[in-house]
Amino acid sequence: MKDKKHIMIIAGEPSGDLHGANLIKELINRNKANGVDDSFANHQSLTITGIGGDLMEDAGMRLFFHIKELSAMGVTEVLKQFKQIKQAFDLFRKKITLEKPDLLILIDYPGFNLKAAEYAKKNKIKVLYYITPKVWAWNSSRLKKIKKYVDHAAIIFPFEQTIFKKAEIPAIYVGNPLLDCYREVKREKELSKSPNNSDLLPPLTIGLLPGSRESEIANLLEIMLQSAIIINNLAKSVINNLNNIRFIVSAASSVNINKFNKILEPYNQVNINTQGDNIFEVVRGDPTEIFRRSDFLIATSGTVTLEAAICGVPMVIIYKTSPFTYFLAKKFVKIPYIGLPNIVANCPIVPELLQNDATPEKIAKHVLSMLNPEKLASTKKRLLMMKRYLGDAGAAERTAKLAIKMLES
Repeated sequence: MKDKKHIMIIAGEPSGDLHGANLIKELINRNKANGVDDSFANHQSLTITGIGGDLMEDAGMRLFFHIKELSAMGVTEVLKQFKQIKQAFDLFRKKITLEKPDLLILIDYPGFNLKAAEYAKKNKIKVLYYITPKVWAWNSSRLKKIKKYVDHAAIIFPFEQTIFKKAEIPAIYVGNPLLDCYREVKREKELSKSPNNSDLLPPLTIGLLPGSRESEIANLLEIMLQSAIIINNLAKSVINNLNNIRFIVSAASSVNINKFNKILEPYNQVNINTQGDNIFEVVRGDPTEIFRRSDFLIATSGTVTLEAAICGVPMVIIYKTSPFTYFLAKKFVKIPYIGLPNIVANCPIVPELLQNDATPEKIAKHVLSMLNPEKLASTKKRLLMMKRYLGDAGAAERTAKLAIKMLES
């Protein structure tokens, strides 16, 4: 075995950047206690390169392409970024051919990463897929590609074990990586008062999560803001003894903040709360603060909804994309839900409003119907039960152990 090992990791989205960073830390910090030689635990004896974001770079990976050029979802959205995606893949092929890494680790991002796996196998490079494509939702034909081009899969949902076993793909359930990120998020407050309690409720806080992709911001941020205005105007007539209401808006670190603020500013300029402040407060970067402070969420469908569920925050899930992308999704998606909390629980724990149903009026109506302490407490209880179904934390550690075992074999 070579003294110096080279692992290449490919992630194409902010969530992949987060989980990739945690994996990189585990790879670098392996030591004798975990059955690895001291020399291997030393970062100088392990080179990690690849495609990722700031978090992966800060964790110790040498980037050769940044994910800010790659993050897109949907057919038409991906087509708009085809030039950057092709540029990234051409560079990946060049790096694979010249550098011959000992192991390629792929994180989610299936459209790109399955092609990367194919190219790596042609070059006789071992492939580990961490956070595999959602074949249980749509495009199950990808299982054939995974079987052909991936040496081992590290899967993150318990029900995936049956699917991969049936397809005869070597796989291990490592746990869900979100459990590592949210081991202990302490909520700022809980709405636990009885609807008939005469005491004033504390200010009600609603978080808006418009997504991390530019296309999601363009499609959904303004709809969320309009929904919030309706909720603000009607809440006091619907919720007894409501003292005040405020909204906190998540701005992911990957979004163009100038474009984001251009959409937000007109709403903040004309909407003031009873204390004379703008009703919309922007929270930049990690959504943990949103989860900690919010009583309820209006969330764009995606990984963030499972993050919120793990933290026990009730929500309405919304999504709106291009008509063509939605048409294809309706045709090929084979599960009844789009939101990850509902998918994991296999029942509608939280409402979903998609495409033409994702209007400000309908969103506001659903939110207001759920904003009483009894419904909030009931929803939170079901969300926390779902969390236990996901198992224990430690996904990054288990995946790192698997990666090292593959390097040594």
